[in-house]
Amino acid sequence: MNDITSPELKERQHNGTAPVIIDVRETWENEESRINGSRNIPLGELPGKLDELEDLKHQEIVVHCKSGGRSASAKAFLVQHGFDHVRNLIGGMQGYQQA
Repeated sequence: MNDITSPELKERQHNGTAPVIIDVRETWENEESRINGSRNIPLGELPGKLDELEDLKHQEIVVHCKSGGRSASAKAFLVQHGFDHVRNLIGGMQGYQQA
């Protein structure tokens, strides 16, 4: 599935059609700044959380980190485990804050 831009995500949040948003940054990073409505699951903890995310396998999920590197890894991991609508937030939190 194609990745998503910050303006597109913000528009969808504004319209009430936002996907599930997972922040794969560390907890301390999430505490400094976060996207409203996002769920924080640090990348290193993602493998242990797959059972909790099972209900989301066929829903649209946007993953993000600071700039897009960790979330690209998270996207690949989730897709490998059967999640079929995963998108990476292009530019990560930095891009989101600038949009």
